[in-house]
Amino acid sequence: MNFNESVTKENLARAFAGICQDGARYQFIAKTAISEGYSYIADTLKCIAKNKMAHASTLYNLMLANIENDKDNINIEAGFPFEEQLLDTSLQVSSEIEENEGKNIFPHFAKIAHDEGFEKIEQVLNLISEVNLNNAKKLKYLAQKFDQDSLYKNDKPCTWTCSNCGHSENKKSAWTTCPLCGYPQGYVIIEQED
Repeated sequence: MNFNESVTKENLARAFAGICQDGARYQFIAKTAISEGYSYIADTLKCIAKNKMAHASTLYNLMLANIENDKDNINIEAGFPFEEQLLDTSLQVSSEIEENEGKNIFPHFAKIAHDEGFEKIEQVLNLISEVNLNNAKKLKYLAQKFDQDSLYKNDKPCTWTCSNCGHSENKKSAWTTCPLCGYPQGYVIIEQED
């Protein structure tokens, strides 16, 4: 199939735009996390935003590699969730968006790419889908811990590590201030339980 006449061309453009928007949204939420003292959550969100931009770059390059002398704008229609960037709700909403993208949107786009004969694009979209599902789990876990006021508490001893200096202790709750470097609790790495 001719790429310029394919649905995959439009889907790649839509995916690119959506991923760029996701990356921006994560940066905004990270800024909120920093202002509320949750440095580790902010770092996690910034990492996801960075990953999103790597995905966007990959899709952009796939578009350029497949488009045939058609450098005109590609008109797409897509929605974007505009909501106040409150940390207590943004983590949950973001996990739901990631899950929807991972379970529905990217697999759907991958199937269309497969049906139209674009195997490389199909593979990339499926890989992005897997990353989105992992992000969804991570964000859902953080949202639940945040909602239950248990980010830095656990029922049984676990390892708490300072993301600044690497100091770690095995106990039921994390320190308020790191005994080694003096950084606040918001720098403690929150490990996701399996």
